[in-house]
Amino acid sequence: MNFRHIAIGLCFLAAATAGSASEEAVAEKEKSFFDRYASNAQELVLRALSFVGVNYHRGGESPETGFDCSGLVRHVYREALGLSLPRTSRDISRVGETIQTDELKPGDLVFFNTLRRGFSHVGIYLGEHRFVHAPATGGEVRVEDMRQSYWTKRFNGARRIATAEAASTN
Repeated sequence: MNFRHIAIGLCFLAAATAGSASEEAVAEKEKSFFDRYASNAQELVLRALSFVGVNYHRGGESPETGFDCSGLVRHVYREALGLSLPRTSRDISRVGETIQTDELKPGDLVFFNTLRRGFSHVGIYLGEHRFVHAPATGGEVRVEDMRQSYWTKRFNGARRIATAEAASTN
């Protein structure tokens, strides 16, 4: 085999590889919103659960220093989707789409009135009425059941942040 045969073979290989890469890109773009959302939601949930046990720290935004509720949500959304959310739970509550409780899907945000003011607490919905959050001083990131009376009395609403736009950025 001479160099000409090798060069021709490499050209065919490069063309085949480029073709499959572009086919993969087209396939990715043709994924339905549901497929993209489901993938992002799974990533959000897995990232959030990876921080269970991290200490609460007021104003905290990292696993090294600890998290407060909005710091946890901001960190997870930034790491999983590359989205930068506002700093406070109240400001985060103004982002995305309002959804009803019966529309909740994993990765959605749930808000509570825990300080005698609306939207003072936020967590990430996991499914099956459960959410992960950084509760309060002395606590650590944990999973709770929204059906507990404490949470049902304080529930303020839910938002969906991982929209088609966010899903397509991944």
